[in-house]
Amino acid sequence: MQAPDYKKIYYNASKTAVNKKLLFSGLYQGVGSIILITLPSCNLYSYVSLFLANQTLAGAFFTSYETVKGVLSKANHAGDSSPVVPQAVIHSVASATAELVSCVILTPAEVLKQNAQMMRKPTKSDSSSLASKSVSLQTLKQFKHPSQLFTGYTALAARNLPFTAMQFPMFEHFKLAGLEYRKKQGKFTGSIAETGIVTGISAGTAGSIAAWITTPIDLVKTRIMLAAAGSKSEAEAADLAAKAKAEGKSLDQLAEKRGTTKKGAMQVAREVMKENGVKGLFRGAALRSGWTAVGSGLYLGAYESGRLYLGQRRDREDDK
Repeated sequence: MQAPDYKKIYYNASKTAVNKKLLFSGLYQGVGSIILITLPSCNLYSYVSLFLANQTLAGAFFTSYETVKGVLSKANHAGDSSPVVPQAVIHSVASATAELVSCVILTPAEVLKQNAQMMRKPTKSDSSSLASKSVSLQTLKQFKHPSQLFTGYTALAARNLPFTAMQFPMFEHFKLAGLEYRKKQGKFTGSIAETGIVTGISAGTAGSIAAWITTPIDLVKTRIMLAAAGSKSEAEAADLAAKAKAEGKSLDQLAEKRGTTKKGAMQVAREVMKENGVKGLFRGAALRSGWTAVGSGLYLGAYESGRLYLGQRRDREDDK
């Protein structure tokens, strides 16, 4: 929905209704890119590699988050002195640091996935040999230089930093408030199920709020990544600049003529505003908030429940 060519690809010829058959057939288009970026294998090994990639991403995030949070919390409560900064600030800094680490792993897969999702899947009637190839492989061939796969790291980090900086303080606050409320009601049990439910609701609520607010940054990030395949290396950019000078044209004019203009975040945002106004920046906000609520609830609910379970098991082993 956030792509500039969304209506061209998914709307019917009359532009009055969405081509639902084409839209729903492409919902999982690009999943191969995520597998491909981790380990180009097949069958069972592809699913294993996808699982391991997600564990690497989650592991990198939570290892960084828990480490930074622990160090800063300890420094913040050193001795008998009162805390220097509110705990919410520590949660924001810890989650932002963790996001910078995880974005390094996520960016190539995200770039490939989003470009694959906007590629028309060849039909059997196509005379081109591309008809027999996967969308993921076609997408990968568009990238001539490995550095292009990291196009949009800054935009991805710019979206995820404010998102996590808002989500985690709200999540920690909602979770603590929920547990305190159950204690006051005399219903607190400390069970794994209770932790999972309270954590899931807290994380889902915090995630949906943060997702809605950061949708404009997400839209800009999406459009920058979709243009990644057409971006140029430093050598090509230098050649383009020399040609522009020789022809007496500006670099933007020549790049635009070739369809290789590399736009900045502010330029993309201004174009969206010019086309659709402020509401254009929030395209897909409701959908993004919905799946973030479900995803964050399951993700952090399972994480906190698992952490409690492992902690209890460790304590039992220590008692023995």
